[in-house]
Amino acid sequence: MMMMMMMMMMMMLLLLLLLLLMLMVVVVVVVKFPPNGQADAMARLFLAVIPPDDVVEMLCELPRKDQRGVRFVPPESWHATLRFLGDADPDAVADAMNRAVLPASVARVGPAIDMLGTHSVVAPVAGLDALAAAAVDATDGLGTLDPRPAYTGHITVARVKRGAIVRKVVGMLCSAEFAVTEVALVESQLRPTGSRYTTLTTWPVPSPATS
Repeated sequence: MMMMMMMMMMMMLLLLLLLLLMLMVVVVVVVKFPPNGQADAMARLFLAVIPPDDVVEMLCELPRKDQRGVRFVPPESWHATLRFLGDADPDAVADAMNRAVLPASVARVGPAIDMLGTHSVVAPVAGLDALAAAAVDATDGLGTLDPRPAYTGHITVARVKRGAIVRKVVGMLCSAEFAVTEVALVESQLRPTGSRYTTLTTWPVPSPATS
């Protein structure tokens, strides 16, 4: 009798272990292969300010001929990032930004083209700190990437490979100022030739005169 009870207990334990193993397999499959539509909902996203035409024209006057190890970003891709979210659900980000209180902002580009780190040639942009903070607060908890601890406004005009020497453009003067009219939610699609940006939606920013 005792032997039969022990055998029954062992069989129950084995059954429980088998059930736990099956549950772990299901969890792994769901995480790695989300239900249809859930994975498709995620996209590589960032919130940004798109410079107006006069600023684009000013930056287009810079010498932008590609050099060895230096690839200039096309003007239609220029932007000042407020927050890079990584992979996120566009609908969730849009819902969060619909509730955001965006402050009036005046962006000041310049005074000269500079290097940001070792891989980016940029036009510095001041005046967007409060707007970036509002975007970060509104999208708290969204995206696979945390916000940077400190905000540095800039428009990337060229990307530089390790060891490449950037000639002519770095140090050139550039100066422009514009009132920000909207914040854009942009999808970034990685391509062999570089990132392709698509604006998904925008939110108006009050003008300084009416804020």
